[in-house]
Amino acid sequence: MSVRPVSTVLAETRRGHPGLFGLAVAMAVLAAVLAILLPLDDRVLLGAPIWLKPLKFALSIALYAAALSWMLARIDLPGRGARRSGWVISVAATVEMVIIVGQAARGVRSHFNDSTTFDIALFALMGATIVVLWLATLGIALRFLRRSGPDPATTWAVRSGIAVSLLGMAVGFLMIGADGHVVGAPEDSPGLAFVGWSSLGGDLRIGHFIGMHALQVLPLLAAALAVVPRRLLDDGARVRLIGVAAAGYTATTLLLTWQALRGQPLLAPDATTLVAAGLLVAAVTIAVAVVLAGAGAPAGGESVPEPHPAPTTVSTAPAP
Repeated sequence: MSVRPVSTVLAETRRGHPGLFGLAVAMAVLAAVLAILLPLDDRVLLGAPIWLKPLKFALSIALYAAALSWMLARIDLPGRGARRSGWVISVAATVEMVIIVGQAARGVRSHFNDSTTFDIALFALMGATIVVLWLATLGIALRFLRRSGPDPATTWAVRSGIAVSLLGMAVGFLMIGADGHVVGAPEDSPGLAFVGWSSLGGDLRIGHFIGMHALQVLPLLAAALAVVPRRLLDDGARVRLIGVAAAGYTATTLLLTWQALRGQPLLAPDATTLVAAGLLVAAVTIAVAVVLAGAGAPAGGESVPEPHPAPTTVSTAPAP
């Protein structure tokens, strides 16, 4: 599998789904506008610049929509079901961003805001869009399970990327249940630069963010593996490496969510968290080493046959 040029990837993304592609472009433009507003507006909300949260959401949705549209083009899912799901995601994400930007313009919180009846209604609507987004993405994921693309490693990267993304999105339901994203500290506690993740308590946004963006990370890994010559890494080895990466990524998402639920800041893990992280790193390292050790041989342990010269034709005609 050859590395696809950027122009080809963009063309595939545009062809994949017009709604998702349009959403990605709109969010990219919005992110540029918000980046300009960020230093111009000195208002602060919960200890962060007023436009920082909308900027992060715009960037996240742009990446999410672009990746999903590209996947629809690469796997080439026919039928109206996937098309409908793409449009549902586009509309739901647009509604969510309109609320987030509108509330920021008002100088109030968009999430977990029960100050007025209007704010409660807006947050309830956002909660509904999260459910719709999750279900629509699940619908596309189920269709991917029934379809295979031209490259096995990319196919499994797409499938596992969507699956882990659904897990990351599901962490959002934990935030709704907890009526906030910080555990063990106030919602307006100091946070890490740009991302704003709490530095005093556990933050459920970390597992949510990491898990959701498996949608980009795992297919990018498949693209990187495609650069390695086939004589060093055959299709079976690529697929197995994607499997190891997906398992490790899933475990990382769960570990970060577990850490947050126990009220621990990302950069201040306790001994239990450190041991769990160390075991995870060791398991992934060993699994990768095992895959690479057998990368030169196809499944079954047989050696890769070397190319043979063309056989010499033996004439059966009688000698003169």
